[in-house]
Amino acid sequence: MFASRTTEQLPTADRPYTHEMVVVHRVFRRESALLPRLVRAVADGDTARVPVVAGHIREYVAGLHNHHELEDELLWPLLRARCVQDDALVTRMELQHLRIDGSLTGVTQWLPEWERTTDSIAGEELALALDAHRIALVEHLDEEEQSVLPLVAEHLTVAEWELLGARGMESIPNNRRLIALGAILEDATPEERAFFLGRAPLLGRLLWRTVGRRQYAALCRTLRGPLDGE
Repeated sequence: MFASRTTEQLPTADRPYTHEMVVVHRVFRRESALLPRLVRAVADGDTARVPVVAGHIREYVAGLHNHHELEDELLWPLLRARCVQDDALVTRMELQHLRIDGSLTGVTQWLPEWERTTDSIAGEELALALDAHRIALVEHLDEEEQSVLPLVAEHLTVAEWELLGARGMESIPNNRRLIALGAILEDATPEERAFFLGRAPLLGRLLWRTVGRRQYAALCRTLRGPLDGE
């Protein structure tokens, strides 16, 4: 798979641990695949279920926007300055961000219409927009993991790379951080779980074990329950 050049990398003190980006990308890959299925699983006129799914879509869109805005601010300028020979690649990454933003325009246009009408016609238009969004997103994630992360490992300092993660955490509301951690850990290997939990403060680890795991599991049951019979 495209990410193979980074999956064998282990954390070191002198090089950015870029594989953590692959783990974060799994969240966007998984959720972007689930979203159109969640929308299509809502019955016509289900006024109780529509707000639940709509809220999840909005949280996904906000998280993706924050992720890409941080790359635009903290990643692309450094790579452009230090990897002149890869300027075309950086430009392509920026253009892909714009394409993804464009795909989300359709999502944000149809989402309030679906909430207003709760009908299956608006729901299907929203689901189709989410399908198109996922195509643009996965193309970008694949190339970023294959071509950009090796450049990051070579040309950025550990501090520069870790700033990206720190700023990303700051962008998450305090009351959603355990949910965000659960989303990251859901498909993580034992080694990846140990890495991300190891970066959390002691209080955060305790909260995850005592509250967060159950909270995230309950959220997944609420969101994905209608998909169990597919």
